[in-house]
Amino acid sequence: QAQLVESGGGLVQPGGSLRLSCAASSAIFNIHAMGWYRQAPGKQRELVAVIYSGGSTNYADAVKDRFAISRDNAKNTVYLQMNSLKAEDTAVYYCNVEQRASGGYLEVWGQGTLVTVSS
Repeated sequence: QAQLVESGGGLVQPGGSLRLSCAASSAIFNIHAMGWYRQAPGKQRELVAVIYSGGSTNYADAVKDRFAISRDNAKNTVYLQMNSLKAEDTAVYYCNVEQRASGGYLEVWGQGTLVTVSS
């Protein structure tokens, strides 16, 4: 079964750090990209960061220079290191994987992990 398991969310003070992890099940293969999205209360889901199979990355302007996405291909796992966290980073963070398929891509989503930045 194609499944993403996220971990690492929680409560952190402003200026602190957290690392999110997302492990893809063995049923997920031929991956084009792995990424993180977030959705704050009352807002639309937005892209945070993505890493492509070739290693290139893309970040939202709001997190550049503070967040870093990385990937362990052997473990089929993607990480998001979040530093200098701000209150506005508070959101549910979702892992996303795009698999190559005939005619395009298939998307798989994780269940989400809550990150709360508060003193």
